[in-house]
Amino acid sequence: MNKDSIDIDYVARLARIDLSEKERRLFSSQLEGILEYFKKLDQVDVSSVEPMAHAFQVENVLREDESVKGFDPETAVKHAAAKRNQMVQVPKVVEG
Repeated sequence: MNKDSIDIDYVARLARIDLSEKERRLFSSQLEGILEYFKKLDQVDVSSVEPMAHAFQVENVLREDESVKGFDPETAVKHAAAKRNQMVQVPKVVEG
């Protein structure tokens, strides 16, 4: 095993998965291929590229808060499966 080869058993333990011998061979070669691709990426000159968090400019699109009239209680519960005292009734989800 050379210094760049993958310890697939170690990776499998980290991922908490059991691999067959066939899967070990397959995944080991696939991961080594991925590492080879990263070596190619390391050769790209990015010295003139400004560091960024996103590939595109990210801006918040905000609108002014405006007060609007809400639903009246009858309309708000109109399509509820179960209702009581103009409120939507839901099953209890907390025990105790």
